[in-house]
Amino acid sequence: MASSSSSKHRRSYDVFLSFRGTDVRNYFLGHLYTALDQSGINSYMDNEDLKKGEQISPALMEAIEESQIAIVVFSKDYASSPWCLEEVAKIMECKEQRGLMVFPVFYKVEPREVRGQRQGYAEAMAKHEVKFGEDSEKVKRWKKALLDVGSMSGWHFMDGYEAGLIQDIVQKISTQLDRTLLKVAKYPVGIDSRVQELQTILNLQSKDDILMIGLWGQGGIGKTTLAKAIYNAIFREFQGSSFLDRVSENSKSSTDLVHLQKKLLSQVLRKELIVFSVDEGSQLIQDRLSNKKVLIILDDVDDEHQLNALAGDCEWFGKGSRIIITTRNKHLLTSHGVYSDKLYKVTALECGEDLELFRKHAFLRSQKIEIRSNLVDSVLHYAGGLPLALQVLGSFLCGRGEHQWESTLDKLAKSPHKEINDVLKVSYDGLEDYVKEIFLDIACFFKGQETKYIREVLDSCDFATTIGVEILIERSLISEEHRTLQMHDLIKWMGMEIVKRECCDDAGKRVEVMAL
Repeated sequence: MASSSSSKHRRSYDVFLSFRGTDVRNYFLGHLYTALDQSGINSYMDNEDLKKGEQISPALMEAIEESQIAIVVFSKDYASSPWCLEEVAKIMECKEQRGLMVFPVFYKVEPREVRGQRQGYAEAMAKHEVKFGEDSEKVKRWKKALLDVGSMSGWHFMDGYEAGLIQDIVQKISTQLDRTLLKVAKYPVGIDSRVQELQTILNLQSKDDILMIGLWGQGGIGKTTLAKAIYNAIFREFQGSSFLDRVSENSKSSTDLVHLQKKLLSQVLRKELIVFSVDEGSQLIQDRLSNKKVLIILDDVDDEHQLNALAGDCEWFGKGSRIIITTRNKHLLTSHGVYSDKLYKVTALECGEDLELFRKHAFLRSQKIEIRSNLVDSVLHYAGGLPLALQVLGSFLCGRGEHQWESTLDKLAKSPHKEINDVLKVSYDGLEDYVKEIFLDIACFFKGQETKYIREVLDSCDFATTIGVEILIERSLISEEHRTLQMHDLIKWMGMEIVKRECCDDAGKRVEVMAL
């Protein structure tokens, strides 16, 4: 699996064509190259009729590395050419390391003949073993490449209408080239390890299961960034894919939901459909996608109606599909049927990761400004591993001197940064009034104290404390650790700022209420 950084590699060609020239150059391959070219697809086809030796020329190696897609045309004598075998081995290396997409065409040979090295392929490999030795690492690489590519889905043609096959290939390649990578983040620090953890939960090896997976965590923790990164890592393994960002923000009305349904369908099917109502849109999603293996990511969902309209049930989608939902509300995932082992809590950056991300935003290579380490440590402590805070504060402090850093930290000690605070406050704004009261009391007085004690105090004030605390945990505003209630310092300061504004005319109001 290519890492999330693979997209940075330069691409010079849309398609690299690997083939045995004497078998297909003047017929099938020539027609395919022309059809790709007429569709505006930039393809690399080697024009040498005779390839000597076993080593790929530097130009060919570079062409493979700089292509988005490789089409391997397995013909009768493909395996007899050491050059072709080196090509296919290099192609599989680039698939793993650079995210190269690979599609085989079995042209007048059976797929099992290629992957199992039978009949003509067996004879060719036996000759290579005689020449290079049975234990040759080179031959082992070739055999593994044939097995791997021969096991992949592609096109099988024995006889008939070649133009139809070429049309199918061009259409498939055009669709794949239209599915572009998402921009993850300017500096995706700590993302690759989290993508690997999430891939374990996704269990992509299971071809029949249809799974819903939930990413949850507080605002600014990096849920959207992680969702984009996992999308880039796996979307090519599906027949169609859709990434719907800011679902909550973009679905304030039924008309908005209809627009999102149309967007989902058009992204997966690569064509526009007419949708008149939410109910019709839900039915269309079921009808059109129930037989397709799809990847659907619904980002920043905050309401059950949104899920019911866009991904009401796993059975809406074909075998092998994966639906990923990001939200601040864990209970929303639970109530929608996402199993507990399919929930992934997105947590703050670890020590070291936070410094790396902050430094990338705060200290540009061209700048020579020196900042005391204790000031950097103070900012890291304030941010508490929250990527949003590290990015915002790093960008704000970039290029400023120590006096400005000190002034900024003094200001933050008195009131939170508005941009960060506004993101965190979204979770608070969605609470019912009684839950807001419980949250503000915990933020002002009880952070770090025993859960049992907090419940007793708040129950004595006639709060529905048990369910209120549970909701706050589900909304990622607080957490229970070692029988105490904890919250991120930035969330605590957000709560205290709310109280300060509510009680600006009477600073002792909340203390007096708690004393009753």
